[in-house]
Amino acid sequence: MLENPKLLTLEQAVAARAKLRAAGKSLVLTNGVFDLLHTGHLYYLKEARRLGEALYVAINADASVKALKGPLRPIQNEEQRAYALGALWFVSGVIIFREPRLTAEIEALRPDIYCKAGDYTLEKLDSGERGALQACGAKIEFMPFLPGFSTTALIARIKAAGEI
Repeated sequence: MLENPKLLTLEQAVAARAKLRAAGKSLVLTNGVFDLLHTGHLYYLKEARRLGEALYVAINADASVKALKGPLRPIQNEEQRAYALGALWFVSGVIIFREPRLTAEIEALRPDIYCKAGDYTLEKLDSGERGALQACGAKIEFMPFLPGFSTTALIARIKAAGEI
């Protein structure tokens, strides 16, 4: 197992969140697969971190990635994805969530700000997650989408390069 002090259980994340709140510091929460980190991910996460003093990234467990993206995904397992995110200075904590939705994590962490990339809209957010965010008073932010970067496109380019 890779050593990753930023990989937190939900209970550890809640305890760290309490310390942030006591210190008057704000928490930004985002979530996603983050399978192969690319420029679009890095830009988005760095911009999200600017919105508060701490950034927690909740990543989909491997089983949910398969359900969302198909049987050949993820390319990297959840431990590897969490390790890559944990190596970034602007990521404060990483949580692996195993349910299809992030509702329980939102309710437990009560973030000040919830952030998604600009390819999302308020209407595209899951209604349960949106309700949990509204209930805890989180501000919902959509970061500018950096066009031309996606994991699917990157995988296609890697495959094409292997055929040359």
